[in-house]
Amino acid sequence: MAFLNDLQTVLKRNVREYGMYIALFVIMGIFAIMTDGVFISSRNISNLLNQTGYIAVLAVGMTLVIVIRHIDLSVGFLAGFLGAVAAIAMVSWKLPVIVVIPMTLGLGVLAGCLTAYLVANRGIPSFVASLGGWLIYRGAILLVTISTGTIVIPNETFNAIGNGFIPDIPDIGILPNVHKLTLLLGLLAIVLYIANEINQRRIKKQYNFEVLPINMFILKMVFISGLVAYIIWVLAGYRGISWTLVVVLVVVAIYQFVTTQTVLGRHIYAVGGNPEAAELSGISVKKIVYVVFGSMGMLSALSGILFASRLQSATTTAGALFEMDAIAAAYVGGVSAAGGVGKVIGSIIGALVMTSLTSGMNLMGIDISLQYIVRGAVLTAAVIFDVSTRRIGK
Repeated sequence: MAFLNDLQTVLKRNVREYGMYIALFVIMGIFAIMTDGVFISSRNISNLLNQTGYIAVLAVGMTLVIVIRHIDLSVGFLAGFLGAVAAIAMVSWKLPVIVVIPMTLGLGVLAGCLTAYLVANRGIPSFVASLGGWLIYRGAILLVTISTGTIVIPNETFNAIGNGFIPDIPDIGILPNVHKLTLLLGLLAIVLYIANEINQRRIKKQYNFEVLPINMFILKMVFISGLVAYIIWVLAGYRGISWTLVVVLVVVAIYQFVTTQTVLGRHIYAVGGNPEAAELSGISVKKIVYVVFGSMGMLSALSGILFASRLQSATTTAGALFEMDAIAAAYVGGVSAAGGVGKVIGSIIGALVMTSLTSGMNLMGIDISLQYIVRGAVLTAAVIFDVSTRRIGK
């Protein structure tokens, strides 16, 4: 009885944070049943994570943009345009991949800073400034692909980013049909997670901060460790961890550290919570706008690289509706429309929720028109949930 009371209390206090995990678990469970297990097969889970990659990195950047009370509608076609630029640089300019990728990311930063200039220095609403970028980059894609329509990328190294998998260790006769390096990395991740959770709990108790009851703390670690172990085992049963997933995990790790462990991260959330108060306390709101939009531009470039690599080509339609998927993932992942609230991890979960809906409905043969309706309903429900929890909090 005490266990159930503790569980109910924890869920009520953290409904915003845990709600998205519960939603993802329920969605995956429903599709697993409706598709007779095909949805949770090794091949489909691997494909699902790869499909989520280019939206996930956009969702990370979009989360910070929304946190500071802005929006960026240009990211979709910016990603498509920069993916096309990367393709042209390799195919027509004969530049090596080691030059193309940093160049493309740098162009993304410049594009993001241009939007930031319009917002921070000219006072143009971010919706209007980024809408202008949306139109410009849409036209730019058509312009650079007007002669061929599709630019095929023959570079194997570049294409491996979106289609390749990490190598395995030599076969030693143990688990011959399983990707052993993936298992070892998964085990290491679980050990590091448990060690970090224990250390964080110890530090909080030293400063008399509130911590989870010990039974809930153990349950949380067991649940997350078990979930990670299951995903790793499923991936190891196919071809292991893809390079796309590696890129996403690196991005998440960097942004999670910046937003939770650095002064810059605290300033970003301070600006989102109350820009006027942040300015009065000595934080340069303009600089934060430049940092966040510049970061968004860089992640747009990375998204374009992942998408072009996955398709092994750049097309005229690349980037279409990417921005909507990223915004939806951010909101489903727990970011608040009012600003100041939102986590990087949440945006990844949100991206998985939206991609899982698409993948599951495709496997069930549901018409595309109904798919849009369902995804729109999920997004609306996420925003309603956000508003409701904020009212309860007050």
